[in-house]
Amino acid sequence: MSLAHWLLCIPAGLVLYVVAAVLFMHATRTDAATDWRTASREPVGLAPDPATTREAVVQVYAARALSWRGYFAVHPWIAVKRSGGRAFTVYEVNGWRLGRMGSAVMVSNRPPDGRWFGNRPQLLADRRGAGVDALIDRIEGAVASYPWKDTYHVWPGPNSNTFIAHVLRAAPELRVNLPPTAIGKDYLGVLPVAKLPSGTGAQLNVLGVAGIAIGLEEGVEVNLLGLTFGIDPRHLALKVPIIGSIGPKRLAGSAQVQPPLDAPRGTAVTE
Repeated sequence: MSLAHWLLCIPAGLVLYVVAAVLFMHATRTDAATDWRTASREPVGLAPDPATTREAVVQVYAARALSWRGYFAVHPWIAVKRSGGRAFTVYEVNGWRLGRMGSAVMVSNRPPDGRWFGNRPQLLADRRGAGVDALIDRIEGAVASYPWKDTYHVWPGPNSNTFIAHVLRAAPELRVNLPPTAIGKDYLGVLPVAKLPSGTGAQLNVLGVAGIAIGLEEGVEVNLLGLTFGIDPRHLALKVPIIGSIGPKRLAGSAQVQPPLDAPRGTAVTE
């Protein structure tokens, strides 16, 4: 078969994969809401009670997006609570808010582990204790410096995943490996080079449409038309669009409570 024939097979194969993956997700999704007005926003028990938790806490979540977008992508957010704080502050980006308020960045005190319109959130990172208040300072600084507050595009970005990737670059201690379904995480704007959100590597990307990323946490990723393909040797995972990570260690939802920032190396903390 000639090179031209192989090149013609690539888009056909991609279309077949997308159709098959969407059908698989439709058959296996059990928590998707049929009506956003009545969809559950209840917490699922992944966040500590701020009324009884004195220490500072940072958590990062992602859940399948609302309606048909949930077949392709997740919606992420970051929640912070300072030492002695009585409530979490949740930072996220919503396209509907842009039209109403003039800014896509949303700040609220909603439950950090609340369902996203019926979809159960997955915990991507959890950091608590000493040194976390200083980390929150940098997170809030990154929220304030987000350059696309007045712009939102579902594809290829900037969107909610672009926002969370921007914030995480200011908090490499969290070492968050955003899932392959975080469409928009690779949108970098005009400047095509940046460090990865986990802080363990770098990426080259053209407007969120095409690029490559290499990092200790992420492994090797190829971005094509906003879709992520890759391999993660560290977590023994294959990264594919729509379905996400495939392997013995699921990337999303596998976060553990991490030790305080000033803890001795090798310290382990469990929930």
